[in-house]
Amino acid sequence: MSKTYLDISAVDMQFTRDGQTNPVLQGIDLQVQRGEFIALIGHSGCGKSTVLNIVAGLLQPTRGGVILDGREVNAPGPDRAVVFQNHSLLPWLTVYQNVELAVDKIFARTRSKAERREWILHNLEMVNMTHALQRLPSEISGGMKQRVGIARALAMEPKVLLLDEPFGALDALTRAHLQDEVMRIHAELHNTVLMITHDVDEAVLLCDRIVMMTNGPAATIGQVLSVDLPRPRDRIALADDPRYNHCRHEVLSFLHEKQRKVEPLHARAARPATMAERSAA
Repeated sequence: MSKTYLDISAVDMQFTRDGQTNPVLQGIDLQVQRGEFIALIGHSGCGKSTVLNIVAGLLQPTRGGVILDGREVNAPGPDRAVVFQNHSLLPWLTVYQNVELAVDKIFARTRSKAERREWILHNLEMVNMTHALQRLPSEISGGMKQRVGIARALAMEPKVLLLDEPFGALDALTRAHLQDEVMRIHAELHNTVLMITHDVDEAVLLCDRIVMMTNGPAATIGQVLSVDLPRPRDRIALADDPRYNHCRHEVLSFLHEKQRKVEPLHARAARPATMAERSAA
């Protein structure tokens, strides 16, 4: 097996407020190989975004750490680019300028102005947005804004692309189009991707492995599922593929049934007992 590229090791996370300490994550261990597409999935409040923010360097874990390509992650950096559900484009800058800002920040000393311009256009072409270079964010659709956000992230040439429910606010048709774009880009670049999602079908369609998290407090990784589906993937053909439906069933089964069985005992004690647990007692 190849050397681990992204290593999330023994990560615990607690938040303290007004003297009250709340455990959010406990014992998160995940090893990601270079070029893998990984999805984190779980119920709301299970700490998925906290994991992603720790990898991004936006949060420091209470215990454990993250190693990316042999270097410890302890602060934000251009080797990790984040695309949020909210596109985060600067509203006073054009489509071109929003990507230019990131490119100039990272490559001002290593690439000429002409090279930077060519690189900006290349990344906007990759997400099919070269027709809107001079438009402001207010003049384009939600799906187009996310395309620009993805182009800006890719233009940074990150070692890991972090996607925090990037399609969650989009309509179903736009979401499907962007999923196809992300699959195409991943096939072309072979980049390493860590994505947060609530969508089971999205996770199975896009990913090599699906990391299923238990409910909080003190959420942990309950199960990791390898998605053994050949690429490129066609969503229409997959609808009748027994392997696709098996993966989908495994994730749904975990989220709605198995999750209860792997829930940490201390987490179970920290919440009121369910009706089923009271009956079993």
